[in-house]
Amino acid sequence: MEENNSLSFEQAIQELEQIVRQLETGDVPLEEAIDLFQKGMKLSQICSGKLEQAERKIEILIEEEAGLSKKPFQPSAEDKGD
Repeated sequence: MEENNSLSFEQAIQELEQIVRQLETGDVPLEEAIDLFQKGMKLSQICSGKLEQAERKIEILIEEEAGLSKKPFQPSAEDKGD
């Protein structure tokens, strides 16, 4: 597994899916299964953190957009017909 900070969301999900497939086969020795489970939990936390970051960015963008749309309309000289 790459260093946690350098993993993209997509990379973390891909590694997590691979671990799940390995564990679902049931052909993994117990100690290896425990190690894989621990790695999977770490990857899950990484994915969760990245999703939370993305959600916060989206909320900020929505708030900024809402702030822009709340400005009172001020017609330009063209709109007034002057």
